[in-house]
Parts: sequence; structure tokens; C-alpha cells
Amino acid sequence: METSLPIKHYAVLDSTNDEAKRLGLSGECGPLWICAARQTHGRGRRARQWQSPAGNLACTGLYHGHGALTQSAQLGFAAALAVAETLGKWVDPAEELTIKWPNDVLLGGAKIAGILLESGASPRGGHWLAVGIGINLASAPQDLPYKATCLAERLPPNRQLPQSEAVLPAPQAVLEALITAFEKSRTCLEQEGFAPIRLAWLARAHGLGKPINTSGGVQGVFEDLSKDGAIVLRQHHGRSIEISAGEVFFVHEES
Repeated sequence: METSLPIKHYAVLDSTNDEAKRLGLSGECGPLWICAARQTHGRGRRARQWQSPAGNLACTGLYHGHGALTQSAQLGFAAALAVAETLGKWVDPAEELTIKWPNDVLLGGAKIAGILLESGASPRGGHWLAVGIGINLASAPQDLPYKATCLAERLPPNRQLPQSEAVLPAPQAVLEALITAFEKSRTCLEQEGFAPIRLAWLARAHGLGKPINTSGGVQGVFEDLSKDGAIVLRQHHGRSIEISAGEVFFVHEES
């Protein structure tokens, strides 16, 4: 089913998020989606490079917000749920799709998708919001400090590349399903608040109950997700603390 939202397609872009930023700064409010067959300077969180070879999905949704940026940031959780729901159409069993805080989507414990939210002041008031999403469909990057995978690797043995063109979903098909799923999650967040998104996210949370380290040097057991989206860690002395920014690393899983 085709989405009713406009989509701007590009053969090559520096970054779909950068194009969304340019449009947002020019006064474009959206909602609209930007998709590039290839990015030359794709990036993830903390300005890390995000590889975007042909066959994978690189896209950004441009939206306009009027409320607090902290509320807009919760769209990252809605986006992660939308990615998991979308990939569940092609992954069996779908339960293998989990979400690592705050919004990396994993398949069998390996990263298959990443999400980058960026925002800034809009000349029309309020703020523009770029919801950048990259999904490994045809290939996954190598030599990373964590495990990565792609959808092609999970197809049945007789459907592997290079014969998989007929069965591996095209980026356009995945994008249309993704926008539909994201709009459902976004509408839920807008109308019902973060509570139902939080519960759905926890149902897919990777590593709940396991020990983690944070990029800020904090250690603890992943206990919960707060009502605002912070990760709740139980420390060895029994006290629980909330971490609202940074990265988490699961003990014995990542280098």
C-alpha cells in the first residue's frame, strides 16, 4: 500500500538528514520523507559514519514541532518501534527483532538499523525535526566494534544474493511500509502520550535485566525505561538511577 505522504527521491545525497535540515531551515515544515539510493556522508549518532551502499534504505522524515524538544525526542522510540514492525513483515520469527536503548534495532542481537534524530529552530516558529533511519537490507558494514547484520543474510538458503533480487524487498517497498508504521506510532504518541509507546518499546527491549556499562562510566542492571524515556539502572547497592543521554554497552556482548 502506497503512503499518502510526499517522498523526495535522490540518486545520491550527502546525507538525507542534512537535506532535511536544509529544507527545515528554508521553512519547509513537512511532513515529507527524503530517500537517497546512496549517501556520500551518511552519519549516525556522535557524528559516526553510517555506510549507505546501494540496496540499503537511507531515509529521513521531516516534521515540524511546537512543543518541548524533550517530547519530540520521544519520536525516536516511536521510530524504533516502526522499524521493528516493518522488518517483522520479512523476518521470521519477528520476536528476534529487539531494540537497544535508545533506538538501535537488532536482529538476532546484531544491529540491522539505526536512527538519528536532529532538530533546529524553524523560521516559521517552533522547530524542524529530522527522523533519520538507516536499514541494512542488502548488505551490512564490516569491521565494527559490534555485530551487524542485514535482511539478505536472514533469507532462506535458496534465496541468498545474488539470486535474491526477486525476493529481497526493494528499498521503496520497505520505505512505504515504514512510513505507514511510523505514522501509526507517531499518531499514538501525539494522541495518547508516551505511556503506550513506552510499554511497546519495553516489550522489545534488548537486554532487560542484564548488566550494562554506559559511555559515561556508569554500571548497573537494565531495570526499566522511565516515563520520559531514560534508561533505569539498578546499581550494586540497590539504588536505581536514570540515564537520559549517552550509549550503553552490554557486558560480554560488545567490545
